[in-house]
Amino acid sequence: MDSTLPAAQSANASAARAPWRAFVPLWLMSAPALILFATLVLVPLAMTLALTFYRFDPASGPIAAFDFHNYVEVIGSSYFHTIFLRTFGIALLTTLLCVAIGTPEAYVLSRMRDPWRSLFLLVILAPLLVSVVVRAFGWSMLLNTNGLVNQAFALFGLGPYKLEYTTFAIVIALVHVMLPFMVIPVWTALQRLDPQTENAALSLMASPATTLRRIVLPQLVPGILSGSLMVFGLSASAFAIPGLLGGRRLKVAATAVYDQFLSSMNWPLGATIAVLLLVANLVVMLTYYRVLERRYTRSMG
Repeated sequence: MDSTLPAAQSANASAARAPWRAFVPLWLMSAPALILFATLVLVPLAMTLALTFYRFDPASGPIAAFDFHNYVEVIGSSYFHTIFLRTFGIALLTTLLCVAIGTPEAYVLSRMRDPWRSLFLLVILAPLLVSVVVRAFGWSMLLNTNGLVNQAFALFGLGPYKLEYTTFAIVIALVHVMLPFMVIPVWTALQRLDPQTENAALSLMASPATTLRRIVLPQLVPGILSGSLMVFGLSASAFAIPGLLGGRRLKVAATAVYDQFLSSMNWPLGATIAVLLLVANLVVMLTYYRVLERRYTRSMG
């Protein structure tokens, strides 16, 4: 009797320690990723946030002041208001165009059969294999005064038009770059859609347009939401395309940060613009997510 008591106690202790033994290795395995994330993301972000509370002295550089002078300067300046409105206006227009083009494209892609599906999927993903700078230079060659687009207009006695260094040039290039980020999530959502639901709606005398609007489109909302969030966030923070196709006068928030850091050497002001861009981007994206999620939940009952 006495010999079995220590054995039972040992078994109970082992059972109590078993969850910890199963839990600790998970933390140990994820520790390198957490350290890498903290080193490459959280630490630079914290340093950038701390830099916003400095003041810039042309003679000595950033000086620790720990006040909100830079925030007051950015928020109270009409110059920066214009830059932020232009930034989010371009991001919104790019997102709407990507939704309008990418959703039908993904729908057609999901109805294709191999090998055409693989071929068109490769065409959609091909821009991701080329550097953004190279693509921006390609659009610059197409849209400049002597570019291929104006040469095509000249055949009809039109132009030349100023297409480069305009909002149009930035938006059209961003749509070209961001379109795969819209097509892939929508296409993934379509893969989870049972084709028999469409056939059932058609068998109940619903028109193809009604089937598309009432059956297919509501189930695409998660994919459209994911894609539009990625497109909007990447477009609002884009630097290479606005910098190369927008020129020196058509500034967005990312190019304004670049100018403050490398031209004016006003690092605190540049850090403030970057932090405000991040905060505004998060607020817009989270608000959009919540509104669209509520409508989707309500429509699905």
